[in-house]
Amino acid sequence: MGVIGVQLVVTMVMASVIQKIIPHYSFARWLLCSGSLQWYQHPTEEDLRLLAGKQRGKSKKDRKYNGHIENKPLTIPKDIDLHLETKSVTERDTIALHYFPEYQWLVDFTVAATVVYVVTEAYCSIMKPSQEMNISVVWCLLVLAFAVKILFSLTTHYFIVEDGGERSVCVTFGCFFFVKAMAILIVTESYLEFGLESGFSNFSESAMQFLEKQGLESQGPVSKLTFRLFLAVLCSLIGAFLTFPGLRLAQMHLDALNLAKEKITQTLLHINFLAPLLMVLLWVKPITKDYIMNPPLGKESIPLMSEDTFATMRLWIIILLCALRLAMMRSHLQAYLNLAQKCVDQMKKEAGRISTIDLQKMVARVFCYLCVIALQYVAPLVMVLHATLLLKTLVRYCFR
Repeated sequence: MGVIGVQLVVTMVMASVIQKIIPHYSFARWLLCSGSLQWYQHPTEEDLRLLAGKQRGKSKKDRKYNGHIENKPLTIPKDIDLHLETKSVTERDTIALHYFPEYQWLVDFTVAATVVYVVTEAYCSIMKPSQEMNISVVWCLLVLAFAVKILFSLTTHYFIVEDGGERSVCVTFGCFFFVKAMAILIVTESYLEFGLESGFSNFSESAMQFLEKQGLESQGPVSKLTFRLFLAVLCSLIGAFLTFPGLRLAQMHLDALNLAKEKITQTLLHINFLAPLLMVLLWVKPITKDYIMNPPLGKESIPLMSEDTFATMRLWIIILLCALRLAMMRSHLQAYLNLAQKCVDQMKKEAGRISTIDLQKMVARVFCYLCVIALQYVAPLVMVLHATLLLKTLVRYCFR
């Protein structure tokens, strides 16, 4: 197309879909509100009073003593025979939840960006335009920016709370990931196939050519040490953002395993939990690439596949693991929602009394933070998926 390119048309169409159609047919809303998730409703004060065998409280006029009104909260025994009622998560229930707009925007925008990526890649592979920029790169970068922004927003809440220890945990893990990143960056390319040396060389050459065209003399934009230091700081920040999502995922994994009855479901849950480790091992040359490219099959070394096929296989494995994590999302969210009943069961084993308000808060708090947990589950998935798509486009791998 002469004036407006195909990629720009696809972008404009998808922008219209995001504005007009997705608010009515939201994939994010369907994940939560399709009826498969059950949340526990907090008991009313009247229900708790009946279970405790207490009569209705006195009116304010009866409780007035010496001109003052008694305002003692109603307390009940902790070992009360309480069973919470369940209800399917509906759209009306999720409207007032914390971070529901952010969750809906991130998931729906990711779906739209993925569709744009597929259409754009199909166009580029068929038409092979030589003087057009692949606009799917911009969409992938936007998805990554939105995911990091939301994780940063969630992490800032831990620093606002003064009494909690979440701030110290984030700082500790941030420092740990900084040291770990610096140690990994020292490892040579013969062990970790990150391509940092070639990437830095290409970046420096391109930057020097650009500066020369502008009439400027330079030895390079940054030194190699500064480049590695920047990567280590970036990794430490991302590691700090992913600290509590990782801890939450571990807890949900254990709870989901206790709920799973079938062996296949338990196996998929284990694979889903070990997926980040499997992804990292794909770039460790002595473990994966060396065994595939140079397998020990006697005196002759016959590679099982070419390097391009191996690189494509790695991308497909990551995409399949991301699809598995998305498929296991409801199992993990249901395991989180069951914490309400789990807390009540734990309370029954304790002695003493608890106020009805504290009991209601304990139960209601679980459902109120459902979207926060969903974001902590989805955001790392979105980042890994679109970082993989970005790698495919920029390095010009092929999915065939």
